[in-house]
This record gives sequence, structure tokens and C-alpha cells, in this order.
Amino acid sequence: MANGFIEKIFRLDARILKKYRKEAKKVLALEDEMKALSDDELKAKTPYFKDLLAHGATLNDIKIEAFAVCREAARRVLHQFPYEVQVIGALVLNDGDVAEMKTGEGKTLTCTMAVYLNALSGKGVHVVTVNEYLATRDAERMGQIYRFLGLTVGVNLHSLTTEEKKVAHLCDITYTINSELGFDYLRDNMAPTVKQRVLRGLNFAVIDEADSILIDESRTPLIISGGAKASASQYTVADRFVKMLKKDKDFEIDVKTKSVNLTDSGNDKAEKLFAIRNLYDPQYADLVHRIHQALKANYIMTRDVEYLVDQNHEIQLIDQFTGRVLKGREYSDGLQQAIQAKEGVKIKEETVTLATITYQNFFRLFKKIGGMTGTAKTEEEEFQKIYNMKVVVIPTNRPVIRVDAIDYVFVHKKEKITALVNEVIERHSKGQPVLIGTPSVEASEEVAGYLHKAGLKFEMLNAKNHAREAEIIAHAGEKGQITLATNMAGRGTDIKLTDETRALGGLCVFGLERHESRRIDNQLRGRSGRQGDPGFSRFYVSLEDELMVRFASDRLMQIFEKNDDGKPIESKMLSSAITSAQKRIEGQNFDIRKTLLDYDDVLSKQRQIMYSKRDQILFADDISSLLLDTFNDCGAAIAKRATDENTKVISGEKLVSILSPRFLPTGTINASLYDEAMPDDIADDLSEVLLDYYTNKKKEWDKEMAEKIERNLLLRIIDKNRTQQIDNMNRFRESVSLRSYGQINPLQDYVNEGWGMFREMLETISLEAVLNLLNVKIMPKVEVKKDFTVEAKPAEEVSETKTEQVAENAKPVIDDPNLNISHIDKDKTAAPEFNHEDIHTN
Repeated sequence: MANGFIEKIFRLDARILKKYRKEAKKVLALEDEMKALSDDELKAKTPYFKDLLAHGATLNDIKIEAFAVCREAARRVLHQFPYEVQVIGALVLNDGDVAEMKTGEGKTLTCTMAVYLNALSGKGVHVVTVNEYLATRDAERMGQIYRFLGLTVGVNLHSLTTEEKKVAHLCDITYTINSELGFDYLRDNMAPTVKQRVLRGLNFAVIDEADSILIDESRTPLIISGGAKASASQYTVADRFVKMLKKDKDFEIDVKTKSVNLTDSGNDKAEKLFAIRNLYDPQYADLVHRIHQALKANYIMTRDVEYLVDQNHEIQLIDQFTGRVLKGREYSDGLQQAIQAKEGVKIKEETVTLATITYQNFFRLFKKIGGMTGTAKTEEEEFQKIYNMKVVVIPTNRPVIRVDAIDYVFVHKKEKITALVNEVIERHSKGQPVLIGTPSVEASEEVAGYLHKAGLKFEMLNAKNHAREAEIIAHAGEKGQITLATNMAGRGTDIKLTDETRALGGLCVFGLERHESRRIDNQLRGRSGRQGDPGFSRFYVSLEDELMVRFASDRLMQIFEKNDDGKPIESKMLSSAITSAQKRIEGQNFDIRKTLLDYDDVLSKQRQIMYSKRDQILFADDISSLLLDTFNDCGAAIAKRATDENTKVISGEKLVSILSPRFLPTGTINASLYDEAMPDDIADDLSEVLLDYYTNKKKEWDKEMAEKIERNLLLRIIDKNRTQQIDNMNRFRESVSLRSYGQINPLQDYVNEGWGMFREMLETISLEAVLNLLNVKIMPKVEVKKDFTVEAKPAEEVSETKTEQVAENAKPVIDDPNLNISHIDKDKTAAPEFNHEDIHTN
């Protein structure tokens, strides 16, 4: 049955490729016609296409000719002529799917045809890459094609000012990195004025290294945060406590799930040390959280594997997929502080989340996205379910002739490394270039020790030595070169061979151990054998590798430990166990990402409602209808709060105590008129009384000034309450995940109660908005005629839940609920804080 399913998939892929080959032939058929055009005639095709679109034509109508035009422009400008397979790749991108193209097949050139076509719509195209070096490089090089054809090209960098970002995003084509684009979206939806927004819309995006951005990075939501949350000293106390505990007695580690938990003995010690009766009483939730993070920092997180301590005594995260330092990123949710306490370095304060979105929900905001990468087929199910994207494997222009040898498996790690070094010596003696991929800094330094002892000269590239990355990778294909690197270092640049090294067998790639993802293994192999070059790859595995320790069965381990003769083991059972372990972890990671998305979908719907309200405030010519809705909601909220819990009717005395003197002057409301009325019957009346009072008050103000006050107060109150709602939802998610009683689904609980919390927030917003509008005081300043200040009563007087002040220097972060990773934007103020006295104009 499995074979039949696989055959069915292959048949489907073959049909898809057949369709694309047919379209590509049509593009290639226009080659002579395009070559015959002068430069001016070729350039004139762009306004010609735009005119066709303006008169009803679709992008699909002009696709074949537009591809042919772009292809010819590439030949003239870059002296590179896209092959048929590159045209096929571009067609896949244009259809909103993922093109899997092997290393060296020219993905950067491939995407130009799809980018050019979609840019003709005038709605903008974003080309998304993984770092600013690639974004700048590709914008400069490929931008020559677009500029030749009369289109504008911009680069969106972190260092740009707001005005510079606007210019970049207004270009026909904008190159950017994924995180900066996401932060621009969040910042736009926190901006107090239209002038501070930089995006013009999310139309079409081509995502380079799509597996990295859409799969690996999807566990890392984008967050904008600011302000202080918890005292650093509390983490020091938790760290000292967990270091007193004994493994297996006071805490237990699950190596398969990489989790650690206190035992009953550990709980008893915590209660005794902190002088409390029940550690898991809700009032001690923060303490339990800090203890858990301290346990994770000390007994799960490993220095020089997940992070390193740099020369400035700061914690730097290491990308587990590339081995690079993640500059500017920090663990979130207190894990960064726990590691700082563990390592004895300065502990930074936690921050408060102001805005957040996952990559899944962010990229689904685009009308269309296309992706390209060297490895995606193993994740096709996730691409289809999350992004509705097929993965199409694009044939190579030349056959792949790299030899992928069977794994060498050893019982012990020491034997594995010794055998690896011996094969390196053998290959090196012939002059064949060798690349050794390791899973971590720690592993690369261990192998380096063996190479030194063998008297071999080599270049080492890891998170501690990344400054020379481009230079090291550029020479990795030369004769006699040995390069020791963490997995996938140098991704985005090709290792090029010389004629001499081709003759010697090409680049030889060795993997020190299998990664938990087959895709990462394939990426490492893909460094060799580009564009039909010769090459060789082999993985060296031991039963002591993390993957085997976590997922190999005890029976399997016992069988092979009996044959411990120091020689490599060749076994179909073992190969099957490795593949099975990788599939299990891939499945677990998919479940984690899917769960993250399920929870974020709740926040996403709430986020869109609030962003829609903000847009209405910022862009609407007249916000009177929004104000009317706000007063109506306020009247209903006040009626609800004035209702007697037992009788379910209005208490006139309670109603007056709410309204006077905070909303209305004392004596305005007669309690007897409302006593024992039904809440729904008086809601409209209350709204009308409040609105009449405000309308009379507003007559004293200049019309333009009144509008500015209304817009700014509404924005400020929405943002403040939205910040509190995010924090409440995050805390609620932590607690709901622990619920397992009955048949209750934690996610369903989160959905139901989360929307209840959202409705309460909307009520609070209407109460605070009306309260502030009714109490605002305008005091013109003498020195500047049109300047004035606004004073308002604190909104907390009617809010049932007090909110924290939005930080003045809000900074963007990325947060991972599983790995707790965050990215701190240290140079930019994400959402400038404005007081009531600051009146902004749009």
C-alpha cells in the first residue's frame, strides 16, 4: 500500500511538471522574437504590459510574454540566460507554490521572472531573504534587470529611518529579510499617525529559503515588547535553589522531550525553602515558572550548543539549524534571565509584550506567496496544510552525479570521530577538498582537537568564528582545503570547484551526526554536487548521538552494543531506526508548530478586529459613526455594571455611583428614574445622555482640534488595553494547557474563555474612551497659538483590570513558546508613547 501511495505521488508530480514544461516551452519559443528587439523596444514592453492590465487583462494573460521579456533582459544585463528548468521554477512561484531547486541551480535568477510579472500590477512585490547581506546583494545584482525594464527596486533594512522605509516599500520590488518585514507590519499597527506607517499593502512575496522561514522560523513568533516585568533578583534565587537539587531524586529529565520537572521531593524542598504550604497554589504561579526556567537553564540548555557566552559576558543564542550566532536575539519568557543567572552574568529585566504575530499568520496575510529552497519535499504536508502550497521538485539542469554513501555507524562517539578523521586524512592526501558538518560549536571544537592531533590544517567556521564566513566558504572547494563548520554554515552561497578539484572527485562532505530533520541532512549533502559537479557525502553516526539516545529503542541499543569491535556497523535495521527517529521528531515539531498556529489563530482574529478599528480611526475622514458605537457600547457596559446580581435589574443607587462624578456632574442622573429597570431598556438612554453631554462640551472646541483629540485618545486607549489583553491571553494559555479534567479540550477552553476576555476588553475600551472624552480639558499655551494640552482622568477608575503603562522605548522581539527565543531590536522605538497632552496630526 505504501509503495502504491508513493507511486501515486510520483505520477501526480509528473503530471504537474508536464503542465509546467508545456508553459515553459511557450516562453522559450519567444526567444528569437525577443532577441530581435532593440533595447528601447524591449524596455517599452513594461508600459505596454501595464496598459494591457489597466484595460482588463490579467497577469495570466501576459505571463508568457512577460517571462520571455525578463529572460531576455537578464541575458543582456547580467549575461545570464535562464534555462528551461529555471523558467519552470518561476512558473511554480507565480502560482503561489514552493519550487524545490537543488543547490547551484540559480534560484536567485529564477525568481526574477515571477517577480517582474507580478510587479507589473503596481501593487508591490516583496522578495524575502534570511539575512541583510543576501537582501542587499540580490537587490543590487538582480535589480539591474528590473531597472533596465523600468521598474523601481528598494531594500528594506533594519537601520533605515521611517521615511527611508516608506520609500523602500513604495518601490515596485522590495528586497527584505523576514523579521524586519514582520516588524514593519506590527509597528505600522501601533503607529499613532498615518505618517509613521511604512507598508502600503501585502500583495505578493517570493520567499527564498522558504523552508527556513516558513517552517523552522515559524516556531518563533514576532513580538514587539517593552517595559520591565520582573525583578532580576528573583531569577538568582530560583537558580540557587535548583543548583541545590539532586538529579533523579529532586527532579527528573525526559531526554526524548527535552523536559525537566520537580519530583515530590523537589516540591517539598521548594515549599520548605520558600516557606509556603502549597507550591502549586495559583498565587505562586510566577515562582513555579521561574523555578521551571531555572531547571531548564541548568539541566536542559547546554553552553556552546544552544548558546554561548561572548567576550562581553553576554548570552548569545546559536541557531540550531545553521550554527550561526543569532545576533540580537534572546530567550524569552524568563529563560534568558535564568541562563544569565546560571552563567553568573548580568541579569536583564524581562519585558512586556505589546504586539505579536506568528510567521504563519503574517505570511497568510499576503494575497499570494511563492517559495523556493533546496529542500522542501519532506515538509510538503505542512506547506499544504498551513500555507496551501504545493511543493514542486524542479529537475536539475544537469544530472546530479554526487555519490551519497551509506552511513557509518559506531557504538561510541570516540570511535566515530577517529574513523572520520582517518577518512579525512585519506581524502586530503589526494588533494580532494573536504567539508565536515557538525551539529554544534561544542562538537566542532571536539573534532578540531582530533584534526590538530593528526597534524591537519583546516578552517573552522562556527558561531564563535563567523566573521570570515564568506571568505572561508569561497575557498572551501579548493585543492587540499579542509573546512570544519556547523551544519549549513554558508547557506545562500555556493561552494565552487576548480577544474583540478573536479578531477579529484569534487567536494567531499562528511556529517558528524544525523540531524533531527532529514531536510537539514539533505541541505548539508547539497553543498556538494552542484550543477552536475562530482561529489561525495557520508554521515558518521554513533549510538551516543543525541538522536539515537532520545529515540532508539533499548533493545536496538543492546543488540549493537554487543558488537562493539570499533568497526562501522552496516544494518538496514539501524538505518530504518534513524529514519524512523527523524520522522518522529519531524512529526512532533509539526505538531508544535500546528498547535502554536491554532492558539495564534484566536489572537489573529482578535488582532484583525483591533487593527481594523485602528485603521478606521487613522484613515476615516469622519469617525463620528465610530464614536457613536463607542458611546452605545459604553451605555450598555454601564448598565451591565449597575445591574444587581441577585435581582438582575438596575440598582439606581449603583448606577449613580458609577456615573457621578466621574462621567457626569453630580445631580445629572436621578436614581429613582432607573431603579429596577431592565439593563437592556436603559442602555440606549444612558448612551444618549452621555453623548449629549459630550456634544455640548465639544461645542467649545475648534472642530479640527476636537477631531485630533478624539483620534489620539481612542488610539491610546485601544493600544493600552490591547497590550493588557495580549499579556492576559499569554498567562491564560499557560494555565489552560495544564487543564486535563473531563473531556475538556484546552484549546477549546482557550477559544471560549479567550473571546470572553476579548469582549470584556472591548467594554473596558468603550468605558475608558467615554470617560476620557467627557473629562478632557483643553488649555491653550500662550507661546504657541495652536498648541494645547489635554488632561484626562485615569482610565483605571472604570477598568476592572488595571493595565500597565506602555513603555516609552518599546522594542521588537521574537518569542518562541517552546524554545523561548526572542529578538530585541535595540535601535528602534517601535511605538512612540504619547501622553494626553500630545496631539498628533495624520
